Amino acid sequence: MPIGVFAQRSGLTSSALRFYADSGLLPPAEVDPVSGYRYYDADQVARATALRQLREIAMPLAGVEAVLDAGAEEAARLLDEHVAKIVEDAAAARQKAAVIKSVLGGGVPGLLIATLKGPVLAEAVEQVLTATAHERGMAVLAGLHIEASHEAIALTATDRYRLSTRTLVPARPAEQTWAGTVDGDDLRAAVAEVRRSALVRIETVPHGIWLRMPEREDRHCRLLPEDFPDHRLMLASLGEATTRATVPKDLLLRALEEYPDERVTLCISPHGVDVRPPNDEHPRVRLPATVTGGDLRIRFETTTLYPAVSTAIGPEVMLDLRGHDGPVTIRSADRGDLTTLAMPVKSDHSA
Repeated sequence: MPIGVFAQRSGLTSSALRFYADSGLLPPAEVDPVSGYRYYDADQVARATALRQLREIAMPLAGVEAVLDAGAEEAARLLDEHVAKIVEDAAAARQKAAVIKSVLGGGVPGLLIATLKGPVLAEAVEQVLTATAHERGMAVLAGLHIEASHEAIALTATDRYRLSTRTLVPARPAEQTWAGTVDGDDLRAAVAEVRRSALVRIETVPHGIWLRMPEREDRHCRLLPEDFPDHRLMLASLGEATTRATVPKDLLLRALEEYPDERVTLCISPHGVDVRPPNDEHPRVRLPATVTGGDLRIRFETTTLYPAVSTAIGPEVMLDLRGHDGPVTIRSADRGDLTTLAMPVKSDHSA
């Protein structure tokens, strides 16, 4: 087919095709020796399309050639490396831009809202961020809400099916109270540096916060403009637990890992906690537990329950349950201040 038709089929312009032919990436199948017209075969369309797509993600020519000539596994590895570099470069550019904006703004220091031990802050951020989610049109669900007072700083996140919150006592009192929702991805990128810093000063500036770390590069995290859900109203409206079960954390996690089902049922009685798949095709697993209150059968999405249990602090987790359709409070049985709420799914009582 002539170059114009091939250009339409591949999505590349004729000038781009000439460039890629001259560079050796996509030579034409035939060149008319008299007219110099270039012709392409139909089986070259796939390579041309892949070439265009690789250039659309800003892959350099050398990388494009390596991907096109590699096998499937090697091509996937090269693509992953390229995307990782783009993400790393974007994060570095964002941090440099934040520094430039600070300088352009006169270098006015931020308002101190907390000073925390780095390892403690890093652990808390990682725990609470498990309750975030990326959903189109709801950017706030991917953020971590920070509430700072003179006495404490609370970190909260929710994906609508889980809500995790942890309260930390600052090493030094804050200058004033403050609340805002910080981009969760920015915090994740900063966690490694935060963990290696003895103390971290959290300062608020317009449109973001700075994590100030002595002897390490300061990190800037963006604020999300959307309002965070009114989690305090929801927590205040929770009814009293009707059943409480204290279960070994490792045994419960192991039981959840054994079933491939997307949902799992907990049957709670004075004899313990039975973990069952919804369809009862697999044998139940009975866990030792200390139970008070009435018997209960409650069902969860595994992707909701597992991370809520896995981030709990200590060897045992306490489940405060409010019926088969009420939110369950999950926290350490003896220590720690991380609290997670997990929503069950509709139970099939005929099962």
